[in-house]
Amino acid sequence: MLPIIPFSKEALIILLTPVVLLSLTVHEYSHGKVAFLLGDNTAKLLGRLSFNPLKHLHPIGTLLIYFIGLGFAKPVPVDPRNFVNPRRDMMYVAMAGPLSNVALAVICCFFIRTFDYYDHRVLFILMSFGVYINVMLAIFNLLPVFPLDGSSVIKGLVPSNVAAYLSDLDRFGAFLLLGIVLMDFFMHTGILGFILMAPMKFSLMFLSQDAFPDLVLIINATFSKMMG
Repeated sequence: MLPIIPFSKEALIILLTPVVLLSLTVHEYSHGKVAFLLGDNTAKLLGRLSFNPLKHLHPIGTLLIYFIGLGFAKPVPVDPRNFVNPRRDMMYVAMAGPLSNVALAVICCFFIRTFDYYDHRVLFILMSFGVYINVMLAIFNLLPVFPLDGSSVIKGLVPSNVAAYLSDLDRFGAFLLLGIVLMDFFMHTGILGFILMAPMKFSLMFLSQDAFPDLVLIINATFSKMMG
């Protein structure tokens, strides 16, 4: 039986919005900060090295989180020509976003494993959603498809000739990704769910440990309330 969420649909969306804003903002800020540390100040010059959510939010990408549980922000601009080793450093920049989400998920799990739901309902709901959204952002962005972060990560790991071949395929990446998302949304193909479910479940179990059953119940109840 799903636990009772003591908020209306509208109140719940308002309550969870700061979690979404923080998760997306930290993700994009981390990209820009690592790029800056490695010698590229493009993000800083364009005002993207900021914790102001309005600098990073993509309207459609943010709304999708509430409708399908997946979303994105405006990519931070990076100029690889400013790096000493462009392919390696782009990999580091790409990894920074997902790793920052993992760090946020770990923090949220600390609160989940420390507090009881029925004594701290608001905190538990916020932290549970925080775990979900950050694990989702980390895993989704690590898919090796352009323009996701995983594309740059894999190019930094493979030999240069393979990386060059993968770069040639980048022009198809956005269309492939959009096609999968649209088919999932309108045709209920379940492709994204099939790809993401196993790593999502493993990550949530690993992070939350004995709090995993409660975490899953709260996440399901939260989305059920928002979609209702």
